[in-house]
Amino acid sequence: MFKDELRESAWTQLRQRGLRPFAGMLTPQVMQTAAAAAGIAVGESALNVYTLIWLGLVGALHTAKSFAEVLVVTWKLLEDAQCPLPAPRRPSSPKRGRRSKHDPGGDSLQVTEEAFALARPKLPLKFWLGLLMTLCEEFQRRHPEHVRWKRFRLLMLDGTDIALPRYKTLLNRYGAAGSGQARTPQARMLMLALAQSRLPWRYTVVPQSCHEQTAAKGLLTDLQAHDLVLMDRGFWSYGLFWQIQQQQAWFAIRLRRGVKFRRRERLGRGDELVEWMPSRRSRKRCSWAGQGLPPSIRLRVIHYRVPGFRPSGVVTNLLSPRAVSREEWVRLAAVDERGQVLEAGLYHRRWDIETLFYELKVFQGLEGGLRSRTPESIEFEIAGHVLLYTLIRWLMVEAGAAHGVDPLRLSFKHAFQEFEDLRPWLVTASPRTVATILLPRLLARIAAHRIDIRPGRHFPRLGDRYQLGKYRKRSKTNLRQT
Repeated sequence: MFKDELRESAWTQLRQRGLRPFAGMLTPQVMQTAAAAAGIAVGESALNVYTLIWLGLVGALHTAKSFAEVLVVTWKLLEDAQCPLPAPRRPSSPKRGRRSKHDPGGDSLQVTEEAFALARPKLPLKFWLGLLMTLCEEFQRRHPEHVRWKRFRLLMLDGTDIALPRYKTLLNRYGAAGSGQARTPQARMLMLALAQSRLPWRYTVVPQSCHEQTAAKGLLTDLQAHDLVLMDRGFWSYGLFWQIQQQQAWFAIRLRRGVKFRRRERLGRGDELVEWMPSRRSRKRCSWAGQGLPPSIRLRVIHYRVPGFRPSGVVTNLLSPRAVSREEWVRLAAVDERGQVLEAGLYHRRWDIETLFYELKVFQGLEGGLRSRTPESIEFEIAGHVLLYTLIRWLMVEAGAAHGVDPLRLSFKHAFQEFEDLRPWLVTASPRTVATILLPRLLARIAAHRIDIRPGRHFPRLGDRYQLGKYRKRSKTNLRQT
């Protein structure tokens, strides 16, 4: 097989310069480990695994550009900065003899969009998931303080819908919201993320017809002992509860209305041990969780009420109040007499995944920024967005560590903008300048954009009536929950 060494050399340099901002995180060893786990060869062509990962990141950065423009955007930066690169190959001339049928010919710095479209399916979703988990393992090794709370690794689980381009292939694969001719294709994304850093840990993209509980089954298969999963009550499922418990992990979920428990022991005010015995029909629906489900499960219910809102509760299989007390589960964020901010309760950190989805879809441009026509290419684009979000979040953690700031108190919007503003210089500067000047400058600029904490913030809901026809009261910062 003909091997275009000039083309391979040119694209290797482009990739190395393009990945330079993330060189300390997205190392060749990490990419090789993910490729080996997925059973994929790295390859030696211009569009090898390394180059495709880089192109996925560049495609997520430039959502307004076509794939043909994305392929050469970094080369244009280097050309404008007059950085040396291999000279373009001249097209083969008939006077020099017959050209080999394997010779791609043309400019060595150009790869056609058709070649890119054929190469993208070589990286299936399994590879991207492996790459994400490998990155998270490396992150846990370097920053364990942003992964664990006490002895638990905090994970948050939720789902969101992603609007897709209006193509028939996507409509047939993922389904749509609405009815009639105005239906817009939508995919459903479920994600497990690290609660203390908002780093995605694992995700999946499924059709609209797939229920969230069914999709969550696959995400929860890789849980480790002492993982604590914070879930929305839409994931209330007897099968999911037992799946998590059998893996020696823990969960916490909001109390679902109408569920009947048998009280077994009172642990304190608003804190009790109960036994839940779902109906035989409910257990039958959870047959995918495994055969021989027990007739009941022992749970702990923490009741609480935020002023101005309905009474609620947290249900968990973590039964010991010594491990996590009632106050640690459900307290609200508040400011003490000295002006210091007290962290919110453990379960209320679950809402951070809503912020994650908002940052990913709005600030980074995932919502409305997809342009592929096939399911495989859509998965490639989404994977590039998730990987880019993960790397930006990692930069925010390092910026917080360097300047003594909690990374969750930094603005992702401004961090993303600072990265975009400095990226041309990161690509074109020398490696020494990047390591000693530009990256520290980027971290300092990211750390300068801090988010004000608004504990107990309230929102008027004048149109929301409940119970006796009364309006819901506003939740004030100086009120305590009961």
